[in-house]
Amino acid sequence: MGRRLTLGRVAGVYGVKGWVKLHSFTRPIDNLLEYAPWWIARGSGFEANLVEGRLHAGGLIASISGPDGQTIADRDVAASLIGAEIQVERDRLPEPGEGEFYWFDLVGLAVRNLEGVALGTVAAVTSNGAQDVLVLRDGEVERLIPFVQGPIIQSVSLQDGAIVADWEPDY
Repeated sequence: MGRRLTLGRVAGVYGVKGWVKLHSFTRPIDNLLEYAPWWIARGSGFEANLVEGRLHAGGLIASISGPDGQTIADRDVAASLIGAEIQVERDRLPEPGEGEFYWFDLVGLAVRNLEGVALGTVAAVTSNGAQDVLVLRDGEVERLIPFVQGPIIQSVSLQDGAIVADWEPDY
């Protein structure tokens, strides 16, 4: 088994027939539906097949199989999954295009500026709506650096575990 990555979570129930509302961490959000089967990280966890899923009211809804492999058809069973993470095997995801990166692949990379000064390690990646933002930790210091390739992010090397940014430590 490879590395599992969290791509969403069960956010609620939909209707009375066992459907669940999903919160997707993918962009666009309905990409989550492309990566089934999922590992539902609740208790000892189980593999869930996607029976049916679609966009609905700006979010996602789905009918999935339960631990027994049968389609969940009971609202109470579906409700017991609220908050569970939806995970997929890393090797099931398509390789990103040239100059594109999965956020989770950036976490843990060391960031240095053009002068070689260590700025910290990527602890998380988020978005402010306009662009992605690297959240760096350097001891007690937290830095937020816009992930804008070219003007700010000069290079990313997953092989070397390093990012070079045009950024000053006191920004």
